[in-house]
Formats: sequence, C-alpha cells, structure tokens
Amino acid sequence: MAAKTERIEARLSSAQRETIDRAAAFEGQSLSSFIVTAAAEKAEQVIAAQTTTAVPSEYFDRLLAAIDQAELAPRLKRAVSRANKRSRIR
Repeated sequence: MAAKTERIEARLSSAQRETIDRAAAFEGQSLSSFIVTAAAEKAEQVIAAQTTTAVPSEYFDRLLAAIDQAELAPRLKRAVSRANKRSRIR
C-alpha cells in the first residue's frame, strides 16, 4: 500500500462530530479511517453515476439489433476491394 501523505481538514458542527464519532465506534474504526473510507466510497459512487449511462433494456436491445443489421456501405466495400488489389511489400 502506498504511503499516506496527503491531508484534508474540515470544519463540522458538534452534532456532526458526535454522529461521525459514534458511527466510527460502531464500525470499530478510528475516526480518521472511518472518514477516509466513507469519503472514498461516496467518491466512487459519484464517479460511477457521472460516467455510466443506463438505458432501458428494450432500448439497448434495439441498439444492438441496429448495429448488427447495419446498412450496406457500398463506397467502403469498393475501397476495401481496391485496397486488396494493390500490391503490397511482403
């Protein structure tokens, strides 16, 4: 595990401190460990929510079907045919 050298400071109310102290005790963690764990878990949730696109399964199925049944691309087919006919250095 990498050395922990970074620090974060926060101001909180007495009630918030008591709540966090109590929760840390229930978890059997130090206050610092509890706060870091909770913040890291929340950060992962936020990142996942912002970087994940969820769509209904019906939409996803239609999207895959459209990709599988793509329209022909005649210009692309001709380009591939021309490229295959060219001599190549071997």
